[in-house]
Amino acid sequence: MKVKTILVSQPEPKVENSPYFDLQQSQKVKIDFRPFIHVENVTTKEIRLQKVDFSKYTAVILTSRNAVDHFFRVAESMRFKVPDTMKYFCQSEAVAYYLQKYVVYRKRKIYVGQRMFSDLIPVIAKHKNEIFLLPSSDKLKASIPKAMNELEVNWKQAVFYKTVISDLSDLANVYYDVLVFFSPSGIESLFHNFPDFKQNNTRIAVFGNSTIKAVENKGLRVDISAPTKETPSMSMALERYIKKMNKK
Repeated sequence: MKVKTILVSQPEPKVENSPYFDLQQSQKVKIDFRPFIHVENVTTKEIRLQKVDFSKYTAVILTSRNAVDHFFRVAESMRFKVPDTMKYFCQSEAVAYYLQKYVVYRKRKIYVGQRMFSDLIPVIAKHKNEIFLLPSSDKLKASIPKAMNELEVNWKQAVFYKTVISDLSDLANVYYDVLVFFSPSGIESLFHNFPDFKQNNTRIAVFGNSTIKAVENKGLRVDISAPTKETPSMSMALERYIKKMNKK
């Protein structure tokens, strides 16, 4: 079955050179963007209840761009000036690059993992004398605290933002050839909004093993997956699939 329409369960990219826009042009498909989940601030009052004393920490672990934004938002709301000596441990190059929005890169100690949190563990292990703060959402993967505890380092998780299901009721009667998901929360949102969702001829594209698991746990079929050696990004996986299906 040919692919003509795709719904990506994320906000529309803000950059003009997004590979999704190239995909639309080159493959003549329609791509819509709609966040199935969104992020809300945790209030300063709620954070105080978590007993987070910023001055105690010598290092911060940043797992996503949201974590970066909310670390600096909360620091500012609590009138804490982040010292130049703060060390930053970023899960990926993308997170480290985003950090430049807030700090002058050259003047800071920044350590970067390859992509997964497990890639960052050996880096953290070399700095066991630091006191780590890990700002996160309320839906932090259970494997992350487990890995940190096994390292036996001094660390604290603090929930600085919440992942909330978006209202998608206006999509009830809209059909797409492909639905694209990047997290288990996106699948949770799909079934929260449409409890009777049936896949039928809809192709499902997923990014990451935990998302694949969430799809399969709901009895759905995974048609497109990334990252793989051949298709390290979702846009590449989609392009490959579209070329194959639209040839027929």
